[in-house]
Amino acid sequence: MMNAERFREVVSGQRRGLVAACQRLVFAGISVPYLWVTRLRNRRYDRQPGRIQSAGAPTISVGNLTLGGTGKTPLVEWIARWLRQHRVRVTLVSRGYKSGKDAVNDEALALEELLPDVPHVQNADRVSAARMAVEEFAAQMILLDDAFQHRRIHRDLDIVLVDATEPFGFDHIFPRGTLREALDGIGRADLIAITRADCVSHETREQITERIRQYNPSAPVIQVTHAPKCLRAANGDEQQLEKLRGARVRAFCGIGNPQGFEKTIESCGYELIELRTFPDHHGYSRDDMEELTAWAQRAPHCDAVLCTHKDLVKVGMHQLGTRPLYALAIGVGFLEGQAALEDKLQQCLEQVEVDAF
Repeated sequence: MMNAERFREVVSGQRRGLVAACQRLVFAGISVPYLWVTRLRNRRYDRQPGRIQSAGAPTISVGNLTLGGTGKTPLVEWIARWLRQHRVRVTLVSRGYKSGKDAVNDEALALEELLPDVPHVQNADRVSAARMAVEEFAAQMILLDDAFQHRRIHRDLDIVLVDATEPFGFDHIFPRGTLREALDGIGRADLIAITRADCVSHETREQITERIRQYNPSAPVIQVTHAPKCLRAANGDEQQLEKLRGARVRAFCGIGNPQGFEKTIESCGYELIELRTFPDHHGYSRDDMEELTAWAQRAPHCDAVLCTHKDLVKVGMHQLGTRPLYALAIGVGFLEGQAALEDKLQQCLEQVEVDAF
């Protein structure tokens, strides 16, 4: 079975040879019906707006054009905090992809730690989930997590994220690439955020923006950074990044874009010995933890082990053997466009009843 790392090597063209070429050919054939299904579905919603249902409260969606991680969770956290600072009762609504036995997935666990005053409802039927949030939590605003392709629910602000390090899904629909739908879908967005913008050059950001403008000439395009802000332990304790400056570390993650995590580690000034990757949203078993502990202990000059916050909330351990375990907590910054985002959010606030403030 092909893992996520090899899949990306194949569809990106990095892996050469006859086998990889044949795999790309097979993937291309499979992607054709996938493309037509997504086009047909979008056309149906475009032509039949009555199929789109209201949640009963102003709704903001943050989603992706591509599979895998685009730095969505930190931006969702930032927006939720902004709304709370403006005294709005906001509820997060998500599908709950790969939810565990407690009916919550890693994203919900991570956001629960970061936003303890913001309820989070997970349900594959996001219309029902959003309406429940309004009825049971008296939500004044709904924040949809990963819902750009979920056309059934009305949204007042549709934000789509484009990862600067892997912006357009290798220019192919899944499984030939990582696009969830054709690139012209970006035309539906009210605002486009280029994430991890500081990981590429100014010229590359300009090229990405120009291509976005081919499909959406009017929506604001902002540039977002995702910078590590501290080291976080499983018990919630936080340490400054300088604690491991110059240290030799091992790392593991189960996210959609492990290359982005690797670059983040290196940006902190840490010496990365090895990065172990698992499938996106991986649920760590007892065997996994025993293997990771032995792996961490085998490195004679390893000062610590790092993972993402989403991994840490599932692992729940503060060390692997004798090696301390930390998550790199990520914060959002803006190279440009923060005012444009806040202006869009303010327009949504104007729909909330005045006496709610």
